[in-house]
Amino acid sequence: MTGPLIDVHALQHELAGEDPPVLLDVRWALGGPDGASEYAAGHLPGAVYVDLDTQLSRPRRAGEGRHPLPDPVALQEVLRDAGVRTGSRVVVYDAAASTSAARGWWVLRWAGLQDVRVLDGGLAAWTAAGFEVATAVPLPEPGDVEVVPGALAVLDAGQVGDLARTGLVLDARAAERYRGDVEPVDPVAGHVPGAVNSPTTANVSTDGTFLSPADLRSRFAAAGVGSGAPVGVYCGSGVTAAHTLLALEAAGFSGTLYPGSWSEWVADPARPVATGADPG
Repeated sequence: MTGPLIDVHALQHELAGEDPPVLLDVRWALGGPDGASEYAAGHLPGAVYVDLDTQLSRPRRAGEGRHPLPDPVALQEVLRDAGVRTGSRVVVYDAAASTSAARGWWVLRWAGLQDVRVLDGGLAAWTAAGFEVATAVPLPEPGDVEVVPGALAVLDAGQVGDLARTGLVLDARAAERYRGDVEPVDPVAGHVPGAVNSPTTANVSTDGTFLSPADLRSRFAAAGVGSGAPVGVYCGSGVTAAHTLLALEAAGFSGTLYPGSWSEWVADPARPVATGADPG
């Protein structure tokens, strides 16, 4: 494994080899379209669909964010059903920009899997390269992977609030949500006081592929990454923040996810909220 991303030509080569990686289709978008329906209409040959809402998350409890981390036992069953074995290489993809695929990548890494990559550009890049898609649903031989949660650290609400003052916290949402101009999903608009806006959409080019490592390094350096301060990342519910963590790793940096993110932060009315373009 040389990095968290793999391009379509390298993936096609690996799939033709003697020990191909396990493919997971994690198409999802807030408000639709439905990922399972898109998978049924066409997917990478051999890919197994994994649902972000129900399999890469668990039901929300009071005071939690919209996408809590999955139950480890349930996740292990999902991965075994997908054919993931001990030591398997796994490639995760979505429609194009890797937003939901990054959540899959991060969850699998958190679960203890070592060799997990994201298909850069997703299904759009695959089809643009002229490679075929399939509609047949594979029936892989069950795997034996063991999920050991906690391989990646996480931040809770108290820690992210402190880190926004003592280190660096990136808010991966769109600038208008960070400023508090609009809030289409959660009940309160604004951001964690001290957090710096770094929208996920700026991690990729217009075709959905990630910027070069050099361009990502420049982008994150402008936000204060690389100064030696620890970095935390959040978004609305812990999905697009994983995309920024993926981009950070591709650029040679590291960071820690606040899984509860803004949806958890505002679940407690006692937590402070900042608005406007400044961190606050």
